Amino acid sequence: MKHLFKLTLLFITATSFAQIPNTLSTSDKVYGLSKFWQEVNYNFIYLNKVDRTMWDNRYKELISVVQNTTNDYKYYRELQKFCALLKDGHTNVYFPKGIEQMNTMFGDYRLFISNIEGKAIIVRTNLSKKDEIPVGSEIIEVNGKPTQQYINEEVAPYISSSTDYVLKDWSIGSLLRGMSGDTYALKIKKPNKKIIEVNLTHKKTEEKEVFPDFDPDRSLLDFKWINKETAYIGLNSFSDAKIDSLFIDKLPELYKAKSLIIDLRHNGGGSTDIGAKILKYLTNDKVLYGSKQISRLHIPAFKAWGKYVKEKDTLNNAWEKQAYLTYRDQFYHNFEYEADTVKLDAKRIVIPTVILIGHNTASAAEDFLILADNQKHMIKMGEKTFGSTGQPMQFDLPGGGSARICTKKDVYPDGREFVGYGIAPTIEVTPTLEDYLNKKDRTLEKAIEYLKAKKL
Repeated sequence: MKHLFKLTLLFITATSFAQIPNTLSTSDKVYGLSKFWQEVNYNFIYLNKVDRTMWDNRYKELISVVQNTTNDYKYYRELQKFCALLKDGHTNVYFPKGIEQMNTMFGDYRLFISNIEGKAIIVRTNLSKKDEIPVGSEIIEVNGKPTQQYINEEVAPYISSSTDYVLKDWSIGSLLRGMSGDTYALKIKKPNKKIIEVNLTHKKTEEKEVFPDFDPDRSLLDFKWINKETAYIGLNSFSDAKIDSLFIDKLPELYKAKSLIIDLRHNGGGSTDIGAKILKYLTNDKVLYGSKQISRLHIPAFKAWGKYVKEKDTLNNAWEKQAYLTYRDQFYHNFEYEADTVKLDAKRIVIPTVILIGHNTASAAEDFLILADNQKHMIKMGEKTFGSTGQPMQFDLPGGGSARICTKKDVYPDGREFVGYGIAPTIEVTPTLEDYLNKKDRTLEKAIEYLKAKKL
């Protein structure tokens, strides 16, 4: 029976791939690969952290590999795997429109999976399967491999991430991502320790109801009173400037607060300026110090001269040093640094404040934290942030796909790096599976406790 199952699995998978067109010529495939490799070499800000021998050797290997891909999906998967070697959250390869992967739907089943305590936990199902596969069940095996082995071999190598913990989150969250028709043989351990085996095939799920249904629909800005003294405000994105006016609309309420909770756990970024406009109401400072910004500077003549410059020649010689570094792709332009002057006549809200952060606090939301770094009335609570920001350069790839490459490095004003590390909370709080099952927001509860103690 095991041999029969394997043959069936191969047939179904091959059938799903057969439906994906192979529109790209071998020339297009090599060009797309070379385009990405070239743009990384010229523009990627963190190229100095890449093993160049490994990078170039992999490019040469892929020249023949991509020519032999049998469809557009497999071609773009190879590009994504190549991109993942750069380990940057702002550097990615995207499928063309029309190639859409499925993640949670398996016909009669629907499974939502999250990283909880380092395990692949099923946190929601379609309503009709809530008893068969209870929430809190753990996926312990995928297609004959222990889950972590399957992730290491089949999932993580295709994900570009600046931090190991976000890579873990995304790998588990997309554990079963694939094309329509892809089949997975799972072993699932229920909360009662009983192990069941389920075979699933990606197919649209018609059933709309999911369980549990308590995942909140978040607005751009959420506001509520925790108690008579503590206000809660969720700043859920800095991608829409409308949030600034929404915040200003809440000022009459916020002025009544004795303490404040700002939730950035679901803020994936946007524009740094949008967040800065809000922060100006939350400080008495006359200036705010944001990140310092660095990009690569490439002058071809200096690269030509640098081939003949020795390291000893660079001592006390700026010209030789620039040539030496340019030849090695390590000469940088430091943007002029200027603090952000606060010109605001409005009343400020300078009260004990807890900023909630987590792995999804990213990009411009991290820039917000840098601007707020020296605010003595504020602390950060939760988990480390996403650990990636910058300025991506976007470009098209053959067949309608695209890519982006991070061209700018941001650091704290004093030079501290947070990209690749994340911004650490003042007080760390890690949610547990028990918290999820009990609909308990441990981080928010700890923030409320902290502010109550602050008042005593």
